[in-house]
Amino acid sequence: MSRLVLLPGLACDERLWEAQLPALPATLDVHVSDAHMRHERIETMAEAVLREHAGPLILCGASMGGMIALEAARQAPERIAGLALLGTNARPETPDMYKLRESAIELFERGEARDVIEFNAGFAFHPTQAGDKALVQRYVELVLDAGAQQLIRQNRALMQRPDARPHLPSLRCPVLVVCGDSDRLTPPECSREIAQTVPLAELVWVEECGHMLTMEKPAFVNAALIPWLERLLLARA
Repeated sequence: MSRLVLLPGLACDERLWEAQLPALPATLDVHVSDAHMRHERIETMAEAVLREHAGPLILCGASMGGMIALEAARQAPERIAGLALLGTNARPETPDMYKLRESAIELFERGEARDVIEFNAGFAFHPTQAGDKALVQRYVELVLDAGAQQLIRQNRALMQRPDARPHLPSLRCPVLVVCGDSDRLTPPECSREIAQTVPLAELVWVEECGHMLTMEKPAFVNAALIPWLERLLLARA
């Protein structure tokens, strides 16, 4: 049985995938990784995923989870059967984002995490979904549940992340790239760059969607992800 490892984004857990988990093919052995909660750097998070899950792997990562997936593919390309990258970025941190994260970390250290996350939620969602108070609150509580120390540690990991772009042309597994057309945290050009550089990539745009793809447009994400997984499994049968 093929193993699918779901890699959540910054400070998120299995709740990020709650709309996808029931819809995944029954022939998959599905695991949700928490490596990002236990390690300090993207590289060691990827090492943990590879160490803790045997055999060929299909990795599906959202945002930071996609960065971990790309790093795992760099470390052990022969073990990766497929990559699904949702709203992610192969580039290293920009100077502007580095400064923003430094400022956020100072606020986390002062116990002001809720203020930061509630403010950032306005950028994480498309304006239409940002008006859904219950949805936004679910996201805020999901992130806050991780705690200030996780927010600090994971932001530092993102600040130090490697540049994955030099390794993209050498990827030989099928890659699904999914991006919200209005993503303001990981701009669409980042997904377009990955799709144009990886040999076996498919690019899917989710209309009227921001960064939180699996929460904002779960049915659209499933409509892209599930058939891709089924084709991948059929090709590997």
